[in-house]
Amino acid sequence: MSGFLSSSIGRKVAMALSAFFLMFFLLQHFAINILSVFNPDLFNEVSHFMGTNPLIQFGLQPVLIFGVVFHFVMGFVLEIKNKSARSVKYVKNNGAANSTWMSRNMIYSGLAILAFMILHFIDFWIPEINTKFIQGDWSGTMEGVEGLRYFTELHHKFENPIRVGAYVIAFVFLILHLLHGFTSAFQSMGGSASQKKTLQNIGKAYAYIIPLGFIFIALYHHLNH
Repeated sequence: MSGFLSSSIGRKVAMALSAFFLMFFLLQHFAINILSVFNPDLFNEVSHFMGTNPLIQFGLQPVLIFGVVFHFVMGFVLEIKNKSARSVKYVKNNGAANSTWMSRNMIYSGLAILAFMILHFIDFWIPEINTKFIQGDWSGTMEGVEGLRYFTELHHKFENPIRVGAYVIAFVFLILHLLHGFTSAFQSMGGSASQKKTLQNIGKAYAYIIPLGFIFIALYHHLNH
């Protein structure tokens, strides 16, 4: 594995694979969260299943955490490698003429998303870990709340306009990150030039629809308080 990651191609392929994994998770996460808008009861049921299923909690959740950490670490490694390579090439070429703004600034959109991930973990993941693993409460209920607690917790988080603003800004950065990252990931996996336009269209659709969907969810809950 270390030998594979020591090569430039190996690092790019590993980065692409982790990106595909996280994009699949993001799609699944959105599919569940959008239920909070259209069917709160079903959102509660699905959230409880995801939050108490042993395979998900003890199998997939650690894999997800590893995937997030690996993607960000590998992104920083690639940025350092690419920056050192560009410093030589840009002596002869205009970097802005040979690459897009998004491709040259993936590190900054990545840092903004990382900051959002920390906020998101503080808002949802850490309290959930505390409830289930520290307090030992796997019931999915909360005192003063009828039925399962997940919708109430989600709805309450978006009462604060500052938090909503942070979420909106983060997902705008995610759009920028995905616009380049989706196509780049496919190219790293061997996508041909003839497939480039199709991949760009798929990537643009994903990059806009999913983050804007999350923004819609945040604004919906905020405006319905």
